[in-house]
Amino acid sequence: MTVANGTRTLKVGLMLPLIAEPTAVPRWSMVSDMARVAEDIGLDSIWVVDHLIYQLEGESNPRGCWEAWTFLSALAAITDRVELGTLVLAMGWRNPALLAKMADSLEEVSDGRLILGLGAGYHQLEFDQFGFPYDHRIGRFEEAIQIVTGLLRDGEVDVDGRFHSARECVLSPRGPRPEGPPVMIGTNIGSRRMQGITARYADSWNVFYDNTANRVTGFERAKADFDEALSEEGRDPATIDATVTVLVADSSADPWWDRLPSDNFAEDGPLRPLMGEPEEIAAELLRYEAAGCSHIQISLDPSGVAPVEALAPVVEALDALSS
Repeated sequence: MTVANGTRTLKVGLMLPLIAEPTAVPRWSMVSDMARVAEDIGLDSIWVVDHLIYQLEGESNPRGCWEAWTFLSALAAITDRVELGTLVLAMGWRNPALLAKMADSLEEVSDGRLILGLGAGYHQLEFDQFGFPYDHRIGRFEEAIQIVTGLLRDGEVDVDGRFHSARECVLSPRGPRPEGPPVMIGTNIGSRRMQGITARYADSWNVFYDNTANRVTGFERAKADFDEALSEEGRDPATIDATVTVLVADSSADPWWDRLPSDNFAEDGPLRPLMGEPEEIAAELLRYEAAGCSHIQISLDPSGVAPVEALAPVVEALDALSS
């Protein structure tokens, strides 16, 4: 397999499957093999979603999910180069001080390769089933991220809040990066309160393809909206990285996107995966970079080792077009 030649500035990573499909469970053997191949072909990062149980609109039964942090810790031990990210970790069911301890410990295991993606969570089913409060999600998140970022960046906090407390809390020992891993926050178009929190605490932000209709124009709209929110908070958009998750599929994938309600993406048109020849896919990914994106996470459909191997020509084309 061909490894990336290091000429491009756009980072491209791979989302790994942790959510069961109706007919198959993503076993560790497959997920770990996908991660190794992603590293071998020259991708820059691997990512895990964070759900406890998941039920898509219209599905009669919920899907099972593997626990994200357990898998990410194991992935850190079997890879050497790729960055390791959470896309995104639900703060609503983790104690923030303990999460900072977990993050810096994974920093140590991975030798400084973690990207700590965080969010407030949104899928009420998993909150209810696992006994976590769903009320005041944004308020809880805002308190929690003060504790997480305070501990990671300063090594100590003293917080006694409405929802969380960490009194004279010290983070020790420390991992290889003195200020801990970079923090990324997942947010949506028009979510001004979350955008404001992101502006105050994050190193990067992410928008998912279900908020952009998987189009560069959708990302441009999201970025313009977010840049406006940053300016309102007094933060220069150039000081925070923009990232986007892009759905890439081949002809063997089940076209579940055709079964989505037609009005889900009124502004940008119906959701469609990125498909085509490697050069076409690479050129479209570089259009995201031209629009201001620094890191793309590919959500691959279908999942499996062979589809990851099939991304190797895309990586080669990216390098060729970037040189």
